[in-house]
Amino acid sequence: VQLQASGGGGLVQIGGSLRLSCKISGPSTSRYAVGWFRQAPGKEREFVGGITRSGGTKTIADSVKGRFTISKDSGKNTVYLQMNTLKPEDTAVYYCAAKQTILSISSVYTDTNEYPYWGQGTQVTVSS
Repeated sequence: VQLQASGGGGLVQIGGSLRLSCKISGPSTSRYAVGWFRQAPGKEREFVGGITRSGGTKTIADSVKGRFTISKDSGKNTVYLQMNTLKPEDTAVYYCAAKQTILSISSVYTDTNEYPYWGQGTQVTVSS
C-alpha cells in the first residue's frame, strides 16, 4: 500500500484553516486504519488523530481536540485531517500512516510503532 499526504505547503495565518488529505493506493485499501502524526523540529513524532478501518471510531489528540477533525471518503480511498483555528505550535511536518486491520477493531492506534506504512509528509507552517 502507498500513502500520499497533501494539502500543506506555504504559510497559513494564525487562526486559519487547512485540510490535509491522505490518499491510499494499492490492493485492499479498505482494510486499513489510518493515523495522522506530526513532527516539529527537534521534537518527537506525535499522534494527532486516527480513524478505524470502518470509520466508526475517530480519536483526536487532546492537544488539538476541538480544532482538528478526521474523516474519510471510502469511495476516494482518502482520509482527511481538517485543521481549524491554527496556532504557531501546530507548525510541523504532518504524516499519515496506515495499518491493515480486521473490520471489528473499534479502537484507534495512537503509537507510531503500530503503523507499518507511512506517507512522505506535508509541511504545515502557521505564522502571523
